[in-house]
Amino acid sequence: MQTLDSIDWITISIYFVVLLGIAVWVIGKKKENTEDYFLAGRNVGWFVVGASIFASNIGSEHVVGLAGAGAGDRLPMLIYEIQAWVVLILGWVFLPFYARAGVFTMPEFLEKRFDARSRWILSVFSIVAYVLTKISVTIYAGGVVVSALLGIDFWTGAIATVVLTGVYTILGGMRAVVYTETLQAIILIIGAAALTIIGLDEVGGWESMKQTVTPEYLNMWRSASDPDFPWPPLLIASTITGIWYWCTDQYIVQRALTAKNIKEGRRGTIFGALLKLMPVFLFLIPGVIALTLKMRGQLEWDTPDQAFPVLMSNLLPSGLRGLVAAGLLAALMSSLASVFNSCSTLFTVDIYKKLRPNTPEKKLVRTGQIATVIVVIIGIIWIPIMANISGVLYEYLQSVQSYIAPPITAVFLLGIFHKRINAQGAFVTLVVGFIVGALRIVLELVKGSLDPDSFWFMLGDMNFLSFASWFFLFCIILILVVSYATAPPSAEKVKNLTYATISEEEKKENKNSYNWKDIAISIVIVAIVIYVMVWFNGK
Repeated sequence: MQTLDSIDWITISIYFVVLLGIAVWVIGKKKENTEDYFLAGRNVGWFVVGASIFASNIGSEHVVGLAGAGAGDRLPMLIYEIQAWVVLILGWVFLPFYARAGVFTMPEFLEKRFDARSRWILSVFSIVAYVLTKISVTIYAGGVVVSALLGIDFWTGAIATVVLTGVYTILGGMRAVVYTETLQAIILIIGAAALTIIGLDEVGGWESMKQTVTPEYLNMWRSASDPDFPWPPLLIASTITGIWYWCTDQYIVQRALTAKNIKEGRRGTIFGALLKLMPVFLFLIPGVIALTLKMRGQLEWDTPDQAFPVLMSNLLPSGLRGLVAAGLLAALMSSLASVFNSCSTLFTVDIYKKLRPNTPEKKLVRTGQIATVIVVIIGIIWIPIMANISGVLYEYLQSVQSYIAPPITAVFLLGIFHKRINAQGAFVTLVVGFIVGALRIVLELVKGSLDPDSFWFMLGDMNFLSFASWFFLFCIILILVVSYATAPPSAEKVKNLTYATISEEEKKENKNSYNWKDIAISIVIVAIVIYVMVWFNGK
């Protein structure tokens, strides 16, 4: 690998100066109240909302892991990246309900729709899940990227990035996060696009690359009996995880809630969906390019997760290499900033404010800042544990999320589509669901010591996609059975919070929040998703 030269360092320095300028400008504008600190004053336009959604989603674990999936015969994982149509579901289906409820957080919505028990469970579980997946994986991947790019040791790179991101997140709150993410999204797109174009030129174009890796390699649809990626469970599980992540997870939804109004929020999600079409070409294809060059003996790397940094450092000219390095740092920092802010929002609004309802606004903001500091410290403590993870990073992330998503997706989906679902059904489903998800993770870790003929071994050894699909069906049946076996919710409890109970006035207001352009662009995005899915068929 080539190290960065002086022109690269100048490029990276310019990026950090601009980033610092934006952060200082935002910190100077902020007000000391919770709406401003956690939701940027609910005054953000569609462009910033969409760019922020995209930048929050694309972390260094995506850049490293998705290229690793492309380089390591994991092309079916691509389905998780073509979920632009699910981002549209956030804007068209879920966001109007969240906006009507006037909530800061997703657990707060569950309390309005069901009761306080569901709110407590989702709040605590979300914070734990963020530390176990998002924070730890992002910091680990970031440490790998930073140490590879800048030629410094893993610990220095990881801690420096965490501390720097933590500082502007603590001081500037959500406003600092969304505006810096807009810059980071632009830099990441330019840098990765340059790498894809130069890489394709280096391998002699798409057809030449296809001949080297063989057309079958570029098939994302494996047979239903494939041990790793059977296509029916792949399609079902990726949709379940997608709805949880894009439509019900605080980390993403908080960006849409910063919008001035429902119209700007929906347009932000449509723009975010448009941007979401790009990772396939910006990150997965470079992984396939790296594999092609390795098969031709022109490139060398040890593990698939190294494909993107190695390709970048060897192919790109001076200056542009620095820009892509800045883009990778941007991806890492934007994801970390998002998860830091989401954790502090969940803790402050859903836990601290519930325990101390009369706390003044200024103290709540201070509590949010302290919560961010604690999350930063926990993230650093987790780094050595993450360093022991083996296998392709992106697949690890998707498998863990497949155990978290089914109960939450079931509760939110049926919660807004079925007015008979009650608080008891939601509570039991969340509790049982989280126990089953935790049990699966434990069984997966200890399955080597279990009897191969036992039920527990089967549960721990089942393909993660098949497990997620059956687990979701189990959660749907459970919430229906418990809800119908207990008393229905009162009419007041479900008013305007399910499709069957929206008032005529609210329906009219929602209809006025979009026009034919919003519908046309959404249809085009769905058509592109279908085209990409058909295109990667190995022929």
